[in-house]
Order: sequence, then structure tokens, then C-alpha cells
Amino acid sequence: MKGKFVTNLVLIILLNLLIKPLWIFGIDREVQILTGPEVFGMYSSLLSFSFLLNILLDLGITNYNNRNISQNHQLLRKYFANIVVLKFLLAIFYAIVVFGVSAFTDYDGQEMHILTILVLNQFLTSFTLYLRSNIAGLQMHTVNSVVSILDRALMIIFCSVLLWGNLIDQPFKIEWFVYAQTAAYLLTMLICFVIVLWKSRFPTFKFDRLFFLVVLRQSFPYALLVLLMSVYTRIDQVMIRHMFEPEEGNFLVGIYYHGFRLFDAAYQFALLFAVLLLPMFSKMISDRKYISELTRLSSSLLFIPSTILAVASMFYREEIMILMEYEEEIATSALIFSVLMFAFLGMAGTIIYGTLLTANGNLRLLNISSAIAVVINIVLNLILIPKYMALGAAISALATQVFVGISQYLIVVSKFRFTPNPQLIFRLAVFIAGVFGLGWGSQQIDAGWGISFFSMIASSAILALALNLINVKALVLMVLKKSDI
Repeated sequence: MKGKFVTNLVLIILLNLLIKPLWIFGIDREVQILTGPEVFGMYSSLLSFSFLLNILLDLGITNYNNRNISQNHQLLRKYFANIVVLKFLLAIFYAIVVFGVSAFTDYDGQEMHILTILVLNQFLTSFTLYLRSNIAGLQMHTVNSVVSILDRALMIIFCSVLLWGNLIDQPFKIEWFVYAQTAAYLLTMLICFVIVLWKSRFPTFKFDRLFFLVVLRQSFPYALLVLLMSVYTRIDQVMIRHMFEPEEGNFLVGIYYHGFRLFDAAYQFALLFAVLLLPMFSKMISDRKYISELTRLSSSLLFIPSTILAVASMFYREEIMILMEYEEEIATSALIFSVLMFAFLGMAGTIIYGTLLTANGNLRLLNISSAIAVVINIVLNLILIPKYMALGAAISALATQVFVGISQYLIVVSKFRFTPNPQLIFRLAVFIAGVFGLGWGSQQIDAGWGISFFSMIASSAILALALNLINVKALVLMVLKKSDI
């Protein structure tokens, strides 16, 4: 299973490296620059608002379905025939709740129009993720890797035409950005739907009230977990928007998003681990196989690059923000970015250990950890945002994500009785100290910051190899032989 994990991880990372940088540094950044922090901040806060209630579209069905299909492939036809109908019913419920809550806000006509399209987009995204859970559950990892980048690839095409195609003789509007996403999500959903429809042998869709109740009852812990995670990762932008006057709030969200953009990009890459690990962990646990080696391998492959990235972001934060061509509040955006990248280390722990606990069915402990994180995040936001504005939200995110990552690691150690490795801990400590030292030393190089930055990245990677934190030879053999070395 380790060999399969590494092989598919290499594939999915390569595919995303082809697409995601074009999206982040080409399309998304260009839209931010053209629309400005206030307009893009408005869009970002609305996106976060729609995302907060996103769980109503799914109620934990996707994770529940992924785990069950991974362990019992024969359930696909029955589940698919019923869950498709349930997903559409939940979409109606989600829309009613979102617009009901928005009636108590101060959103104007333009904001309500954008929110309406975002509600549709959230449904398309949620439905696609459900379809992909079937593809992943069937262990079709190559197909899942390809469809994972399909929506972004289509968005790049559509947005490129709108941005540089000279088809429309007027300034770029944020609404066009949202419409392009709708078209890309719709096409991706249709392709995934056809794949799952074929694999399930074209079942007859039906309304089965008893089945709905059983699935919703069993998936409720998953739903609660996703809701809590959505709150402590997305509520910051909503709180910034509504703790100030609309114009100032949207501007501050825009500044926060300057730093959040690359943090979110790193998170999207890290999520690739969870996409692969959840069905693999579920299958291994079902087959009573040892999961300690896969856990250790995936942890190393995620934490080592994440540590290098976080430290590099601290030393070169302003240069990176300038490279992104942002013009407003560069110093503030850079500081927010630096803080959030260290928060990413905690989030990396959630991706590995939270995924393992989800596969093992330890939802109660995960929900307790996440509920505490929600309290920490909201309380800190209420205290820090009025005083430090957008930076306060970043500090709250750091504290919250570190708490979640550490707490879930401790739960994993307790549940699976993993034995700490003193030698590994020592080598990790040396590595972390060494990366900070290399970061400081790279700034003493009398060269352009780009050379210094990449010198630090390269020397940190060499340090990780020298400390044997990543065994390249074993990884290559896994990829070539697809074995469990």
C-alpha cells in the first residue's frame, strides 16, 4: 500500500503542479489586482460565508461514502441510486438556509447576486466531491487524480479568455470570475457523474426515505466534524467583514486574502494527501493491516516540505508579496502571510492524523477537538480583530491550527499505540533548527533575493536528506516496483 500511495502521490502532485501555479499566480492573482482589495475582499467574504454553511449540502455523506465504498465496493450501486436524490434535496435545504441567514445581514444587491451564484457553485463542488468519493473508494486513484485538477484547468481556459481574449471592451468584473467557475464546476461534475454512472451499472434513482434516514444518522458525526472545521478555518473573513463598516471590512478582508491566498494554495496541495490516504487507510484498517509505516511515510513527505516553506515564508515574506504584485499594505499582507504559513504546519497535522482518525471511525474525539478549536478561534478573533484587524485573525488561525494538529496527533498516538522514536525526534529537532539557521544564513548572501531564497530551499532539502528524514532510494523503488518497501 505504501508503494501505491507514493506512486499516486507523485502523479497527483505532478498534475497539480502543472495546473495550480497557473491558477494561483496567473488567474487568481490577476483577478485580485484588476478588481482591487475591496471588491475582491467582498467576493472572498461572500465565498467564506457560503462555505460556512456548505456542510448542509453534504451532512458528512461524502466522507461516510468514501469510507464505506473503500471497504465494500459492492455497495456502490445501492448507495449511488439513493444518495444522488438525497444530495439534490439537501441542495434545496442549503439554499433556503443561506438566503434565510443572509436576510439578517447588510449585503447589498450586488453582493446578493454574487452570493446566489456562489450557492450554485457550492452545490456543484459538493456534488463533484461526492462523485469523486466513489471514484476514490473504488481505488481508481489515477482517474481521481486527473479529475481533481479538471475544474481548475477549465477555469484557467475560461478566465484566460475573459482576461486576455479582448472579447469584451470593458473592465473586468468580479461576476465574470464567478461565472467562469460555474461553467468549470458544471463540466467537471458531468464528467464525474458519467464515470460513476458507468461503474455503478446505470442504477435507477429513487426516493427511499428509510435509506435517507439511516445514511443521515450514520453520517451525522462526519457532518458535525466538517461543520466545525469549516467554522474554525473560514469564519475569520466573515468576522472581519462584519466587525467593521462594509467598505472598510471588505478592504481588510482583501488585505487578509493577500496573505491567505498562498496559505490556501499550500492547503490545497496538502489536501492531495488526504484524498489518497482516506480510502487507503480505510481499506488497510478493514483488512487489519498495520498502518504505522504509511502514517510515518506520509507525515515525513508532508511535514518536511511544509517546515521549509513556513520558515522560508518568514524570512522572505515581503519579497514574496511584492512578487505577487500587490500594491496595498504590503508590510501587513506579508506579516499575515508569514503567520498563516506557520498555521499551515498545524493544518498539515490535521490532514494526516485527522484523516487516519476519520478512517478509523474516531469521530467523537475529532469532534471534541474541533469544537474546542471553534471556541478558541472565535474568542481570539473577538479579542484580536478589533485591536490588530486582519493580522489578529491570522494570529487566531495560528493558535487554532496548532492546537488542532497537536491534539489530533496525541489522539492518534493513544488510539494506535504508536511508540515515539527518540532518534527521529532528535533528527527532526536538528532539522528545524537547521532550517532556521539556513534561512538566516541565506539572507547574508550578497545576491538577489531569488537566489538566496532558492539557496535556502535547496540546502534545507539537502539537510533533510542528510538526516535521513526522507529516504529517496526507498521512494524510487516504491514508485518503480509499487511495492511496500
